Amino acid sequence: MTFIRILAAILLPPLAVFLTRGLRRDFWIAVVLTLIAFVPGMVFALYVALTDRRAVA
Repeated sequence: MTFIRILAAILLPPLAVFLTRGLRRDFWIAVVLTLIAFVPGMVFALYVALTDRRAVA
């Protein structure tokens, strides 16, 4: 599942955040960052996907 989230973070950042945390505040932050510029959205999505506390437990 982590590989899918990392791949989604690179190709479509809001999708990775949605898969990781659902339709919450982080998803909308990823949407705005991706619309402003793709790279900040991708970096944020990678951060969310790799540091998700629920995935570790």
